[in-house]
Amino acid sequence: MAVIITGGTGTIGSALVKEFAADNDVAVIYKSSDDKAAALEKAYGCKCYKADITSRPEAKRAVSDILSYFSTADILINNVGISQIKLFTDITETDWYNMLDANLTGMFNVTQCVVPHMIGRKKGSIVNVSSVWGVHGAACEVHYSTAKAGVIGFTKALAKELAPSGIRVNCAAPGVIDSPMNNNVLTVEELRELEREIPLGRQGTAEETARCIRFLAEAEYVTGQTLGIDGGFY
Repeated sequence: MAVIITGGTGTIGSALVKEFAADNDVAVIYKSSDDKAAALEKAYGCKCYKADITSRPEAKRAVSDILSYFSTADILINNVGISQIKLFTDITETDWYNMLDANLTGMFNVTQCVVPHMIGRKKGSIVNVSSVWGVHGAACEVHYSTAKAGVIGFTKALAKELAPSGIRVNCAAPGVIDSPMNNNVLTVEELRELEREIPLGRQGTAEETARCIRFLAEAEYVTGQTLGIDGGFY
């Protein structure tokens, strides 16, 4: 099978590449991390495509190149995302639109480019990566929570629309995962406080997250669902 992973050079993205590459062809779409992309290609034999998927022409070019090379796309994992901690009153218009573009527009662009191919084959699986904050909301992350909630709404609606074509659409909602996205915006004490609120008592790992996403990608009678990967946090 051929698997497309967006944001494949990030912490969770790299774990997804490792998870799928052993027994699948993997195409990675990334924005800027050339060194990490080269390392992934060397380590796992995947093929990386550089594109800013918030740009429709770039997303279309990347998907076209992938389909030309692999001839198919069986699984699409929309993993790109950014976060930011900021008081609502301090969020700028630029912050707002950057957050929506990175978490929603890119997902829309890539998915709309891939779906016609899947419809033509009457099969396919899409997994969109949201967040626990997209389910429950987080103070000082209104724009992030809004964007990730949009990912869940997108998933539920698209799952109903594509089911008659044999295409499943699901969503993963990671909680506190040990990654630079969290470590760069939270202090050590803030992370420890979050860990105290998690029933399993620790942050999740990228590898655990990747295995859960793979389950959603391959579960043949599951669609329109949001799976919390949060150690019982919610």
